[in-house]
Amino acid sequence: MRKSLLTVLMAAAIAFFVSGCSTVHMGWEAVTGQHKLDDGAMPAYDAMFTKVVKYGDPARAMMKEWKVDADVSGDDVKESIAALTEEYNMRLTGYVKMYTKEDAKPHEVKEARIWSLCNLTTAKVFLNYSRYYGGFMPCRIMYVQYGNGDAYLISMDMTLAIHGGHTLPPLMLKMATLVQKAMEGIPERAAHGDF
Repeated sequence: MRKSLLTVLMAAAIAFFVSGCSTVHMGWEAVTGQHKLDDGAMPAYDAMFTKVVKYGDPARAMMKEWKVDADVSGDDVKESIAALTEEYNMRLTGYVKMYTKEDAKPHEVKEARIWSLCNLTTAKVFLNYSRYYGGFMPCRIMYVQYGNGDAYLISMDMTLAIHGGHTLPPLMLKMATLVQKAMEGIPERAAHGDF
């Protein structure tokens, strides 16, 4: 009986671990610390996963958003972003008014715009470190207004790009922190029509 129970438990354990259970694997990697992740990695992944579980929307979990003041139009936001970009040592590399739907229902998107921003010096350093950072470039800010008048600015939460792997070299960390400050400060201020 004892041998049968032990055999069943061993088989279950092997099946559990061999099945590719990513949660166990991720937990094991985090606990053993074999890969020397940045100190901010696990809190960042935890915060993202908590949002995924809460909302069921992985895109929302990777973004930050700011509600635009009711008296600030899309054109006001456009002017504000253009002015603030230079203040934060960023370059406006693109702008597209994606569409406008005048007869949008209250819950439908009425207007959407997107800005692309970049700091070219930082981009070069990051691409030399890993070409895969190119997938984050250029940084974007999205303006979305609904038929009920509510409008939001959305930008990527850069926490995982900065802290989600090995600790970045000091110069890269400094540069990334400045870009993060810009990509949070610009939409935060533009949401109020600041210049």
